[in-house]
Amino acid sequence: MHRRVILVSAIVLALGVPSAACAALYGREAAPRSISLKKANGTTVRHLSPGSRTFVIRDRASNHNFHLTGPGVDKRTGIAFVGRRKWRNLQLSSGTYRYICDVHPSTMRKSFTVG
Repeated sequence: MHRRVILVSAIVLALGVPSAACAALYGREAAPRSISLKKANGTTVRHLSPGSRTFVIRDRASNHNFHLTGPGVDKRTGIAFVGRRKWRNLQLSSGTYRYICDVHPSTMRKSFTVG
């Protein structure tokens, strides 16, 4: 009976039961000068565990962009771009990650830690 429970548990995990490490993160920048990164529940991202993540970015202004940097990551939307981008399977390692608008780096900047 014990083996059967272990086998069923392994199958359930292999079928892709979502984990917190796989949950998408939602980035947004907009006029006049706001930038944010939130979890699906609406809370601001301040700390994450290492692992693979998907970022869904909503770029709402043609005079801003969303630029994410950190250990092994350097992704950005274009400054003139307005729309949605999905960055899948970004591998986050321990360290500090920053997201900024390249046009307004002193006023549109935030960070979070991984570890």
